[in-house]
Amino acid sequence: MKHSLFLVLLLVELLGLFTSAFGGPLRDRIEERLESRRATAQAEDTGELNLGEQSATGTRLPSNARLERDLAYGTDPQQRLDVYLPAQAKAAPIMFMVHGGAWMIGDKGASAFVSNKVAHWLPKGYILVSSNYRMSRQPNPLDQADDIARALAFVQSKAPSWGGDPARVLLLGHSAGAHLVSLLAADPRIVTSKGGIAWLGTIVLDSAVLNLVELMQSKHKGFYDRVFGKDQTVWAQASPYHRLTAAPAPIFIVCSSHSDGSCPQAQAFSAKATELGGKITVLPVDLKHSELNKELGLPSDYTTAIEGFMRSLGLP
Repeated sequence: MKHSLFLVLLLVELLGLFTSAFGGPLRDRIEERLESRRATAQAEDTGELNLGEQSATGTRLPSNARLERDLAYGTDPQQRLDVYLPAQAKAAPIMFMVHGGAWMIGDKGASAFVSNKVAHWLPKGYILVSSNYRMSRQPNPLDQADDIARALAFVQSKAPSWGGDPARVLLLGHSAGAHLVSLLAADPRIVTSKGGIAWLGTIVLDSAVLNLVELMQSKHKGFYDRVFGKDQTVWAQASPYHRLTAAPAPIFIVCSSHSDGSCPQAQAFSAKATELGGKITVLPVDLKHSELNKELGLPSDYTTAIEGFMRSLGLP
């Protein structure tokens, strides 16, 4: 990973020599591409994404289960979701999942994100949904949160036709996806404005962006500047901590003990939500950022703790 970052930075230095001689539109296009590569390399180097996990791969389904792939919840080609359906679902609970990828890359079908969760919860009678959202080299996290809200409203409207219960929905997000579901949990009006209804609770897997304003005003990795820009008004709008003004539905926050940022942010968010009357649990886990995603659903104390939270919501 460090080699890839070094090569990108070397290309940037070479670009400076090249553009001083030629300039113009070609220079602008090359600069845009290299800036994107540099931001992606920095995200990869810090564990915010794993490029080896981003391609969509096949996920083995339990017997008699089925997959409805690439259902459109909007007009943009990226506004698509997959639905994993258990056999003979009837008023089934729904796990709605949002992948990570530094807000710039990722896929709803990535095996590391989907496989163990599908293998564990589909046989228990859950419907699992994995959603994409609009991404680009210059992402807009507020638009991405709107996408997830729109997707959730779509799922709730379609749930009865799948044998699901639109009121028994659990949101789950990892990394950038954890930030997006936290934003919805902090301000459910984002969902209701798109026609969605209340959901039972939210699982947040290792987000270091719960208080975005604090993050951006302290030392941070460069790719956050590409994602969130320099407008402090936008920072506050995209910050779950700052959007939180009333008691949220129950939230279970998992943070990696290998990370310097996610657990302190989780504790601060939890303290504010608790003061407002919310029920928040923070669980530090001795796993790396990517492992928290991939290993959920495997037999472990970690999976057991998540299931304890789910049972507290009346879920199986």
